[in-house]
Amino acid sequence: MEFTGYLDFWFKDRPIVERVAPFIDLGVKRFDVWCWRSAPIAEISAECKRLGGIINSTFDEDMGSLADPADNEKTLRTWAESLEMAERYGVEHLFIFSNQVDIVDGKEWTRRLSRNVTEAEQYANLLNQTEKILKLVEQTKVEVWVEALNEFHIQGGVLVHDHDLAADWIRRMNHPQFRLAFDCYHQQRTAGNLMYGVEAYWGLYPTFHIGDCPTRQEPGTGEINFPNLAKKLRELGFDGLIGMEFSPSDNEAAAFERVKKIFG
Repeated sequence: MEFTGYLDFWFKDRPIVERVAPFIDLGVKRFDVWCWRSAPIAEISAECKRLGGIINSTFDEDMGSLADPADNEKTLRTWAESLEMAERYGVEHLFIFSNQVDIVDGKEWTRRLSRNVTEAEQYANLLNQTEKILKLVEQTKVEVWVEALNEFHIQGGVLVHDHDLAADWIRRMNHPQFRLAFDCYHQQRTAGNLMYGVEAYWGLYPTFHIGDCPTRQEPGTGEINFPNLAKKLRELGFDGLIGMEFSPSDNEAAAFERVKKIFG
């Protein structure tokens, strides 16, 4: 297993570009960045190259909604732009969500659909658009990760909000560059059943995110039994990425030691 560090969550006492170096000092060389359009992605990439790291993943904060037929032209355009960016800066993975999420008055809301569309119609549109997007993805080395976003703190309804539907989406596409990001925080907020999911979705997820609930801090600060999950991952032979998408409760070095004690 290899750890990936989320620059938006760790070392927040300094500018985001300057967060790469302390991660490198901890031995972490893969970095995840939120919202590539508003992030200084070129500067982060340059700092990663200077220090021997890489940008592991990011996502487009304005990709549009795959669930909304009115956004079809936009989602194809923004995905073409995201893939061009990823190839330029060596980003290996891009996240995909079913809905556009916006920040309104400091809270996360899914963007209202352009018209009344049934969930079945939304899902059909999502599948059709994904097929078109994957035609673009095939021209690159980028791998796309599906993330099911929870509806606890994201208001307004998310079409793909649990791993069951995310897994269905991935299996229907049946594409080697289209995988699942198993996110413990989002899944626990939405449906729980983490141990079931680790087994049921085995083979679909190359990355496993370990924010605890309810505070989205490191393992051991909340309600999730991470030692049992780590044990099951080892039994299954998981050798993928461990995404540290959480805010350390204390200092970063101590949080990383807690993670390594469980997953190292």
